[in-house]
Amino acid sequence: MKKPILVPTDFTKVADTAINHAVHMAKAAGTSVYAVHIVDDRDKVEAGRKKLAELQSATQKRYNFKLETVLRIGSIKEDISDLALEIDAAMVILGTKGLRGFQWLFGGDALKIGSHSRVPFIVVQEKEIAENGYDDILVPLDLHNETKQKLSLVADAAQYFNSRVHLLSPHETDEFLVNTLDRNIKYASNYFEEKGIEHTVKISSEDSSDFDDAIVKYAEELDVDLISIMNLPGVGLANLIGGNFVQNIITNKAHVPVLLLNPRQVSDFNIFSAYAGRG
Repeated sequence: MKKPILVPTDFTKVADTAINHAVHMAKAAGTSVYAVHIVDDRDKVEAGRKKLAELQSATQKRYNFKLETVLRIGSIKEDISDLALEIDAAMVILGTKGLRGFQWLFGGDALKIGSHSRVPFIVVQEKEIAENGYDDILVPLDLHNETKQKLSLVADAAQYFNSRVHLLSPHETDEFLVNTLDRNIKYASNYFEEKGIEHTVKISSEDSSDFDDAIVKYAEELDVDLISIMNLPGVGLANLIGGNFVQNIITNKAHVPVLLLNPRQVSDFNIFSAYAGRG
């Protein structure tokens, strides 16, 4: 069976948006969607089951798609990654209400969930998936060699959705940093050219210290449908983890969905690759 998509739900509008993304992707790829609701008390089980049944019915009515449902007693911070492994999910799609909602849902462990996960996350806000899927994908390239690892996944997604890929790199003046960025840009550009994927390259006016702002601004300018970033261990030059970089991208004001990957995930994640070249 093709690997399913897992969607945690609290039955809010943003959770419904996550369902929207998941169903459209699943219908195109011929896979299933599991909606999971996690309660913290046994007394809430019956009400949770009723709401899941209502969600299942509403999804069937709106999308003509059968939604699988799961109810668990536990904690969303601790159980989502385990459940993703249990059902052998290809990805998790999360809905968030922006910065406040992101912190409310995940608390201080917000980034740890993504960091510890063995499957990629797509985090969405209130923007439903475009009619044709992800037509334009923004791929930031920074000073880390690990950022090149996401290119295979982005290429598969781009071929599947017939997407345009937009490469964005920070501006630097130090010769060593400039050379490093130049190598990463050339590598990525050549990679997409060999794959026959339409792509653009832009050097931002911001340096690495403000690269998150540059990414969000460029995403708004191009009206992209997806941003793909890596979630790297340790605190690097771009302050990718342990700081505000990832959080600022995920909670962007344009409500662009964000694909968040850990380096070890990329080689195992192939939800698009089996269906690449759809046209």
